[in-house]
Amino acid sequence: MPQDAALQLATVSVVDALARSLRERVLDGQYAPGSTMTEAEISAAYGVSRPTARSALAVLIHEGLLHREANKRTSVPRLSREDVEDLFLARTPLEVEVVRLLVERGAVPVAAASRAVTDLHELGQDATHGAFVEADLRFHQSLVDAVGSPRISRVYRMIRGEMHLCMVQTRQVLGRERIVAEHRAVLDAMSSGDAAEAVSRMRAHLTGARHSLQSLFP
Repeated sequence: MPQDAALQLATVSVVDALARSLRERVLDGQYAPGSTMTEAEISAAYGVSRPTARSALAVLIHEGLLHREANKRTSVPRLSREDVEDLFLARTPLEVEVVRLLVERGAVPVAAASRAVTDLHELGQDATHGAFVEADLRFHQSLVDAVGSPRISRVYRMIRGEMHLCMVQTRQVLGRERIVAEHRAVLDAMSSGDAAEAVSRMRAHLTGARHSLQSLFP
């Protein structure tokens, strides 16, 4: 029994490591929208078994980072205007409510949020898309997690991967300076205790991101 358990843990760790590597490559834009991949290709490229490749791909499919239809290859989703609209339909009410709750509770995570803003501001021009988006979304994640609701955090993480895909493209539209300025404006309003202003700034920030991303589509 102990030996079987150890083998199972080792197998899971390989799947997790492979899923993490594939996730980083997808979120960094190394796989363009519409790019396909197969279990055989992943197995050969990483030197793992096909069942391991299949399990890792299943993880990313569950996260919304890959898409697979019956009898077709797994592929990176091609986002549409409708996808962006639906994503922000879920995201905006949640984040606006998070901002309101944190201000009313006096629980604004100033240190964590400020660190994310500073990290984004100080990224070099040669930083990868993944590093840029990680710092951007870490600001939002710090607010969500500060509420202290396991369910809200879990829901947010369920859509974070797809948000990352969106933001990889949004970077070209919004620009780092604008994102940094808007994050600081939201945090300043929250720190001052002005819930209405903080909510207004967060809503405007997300609306601007949505419009900018949708402008990429016909």
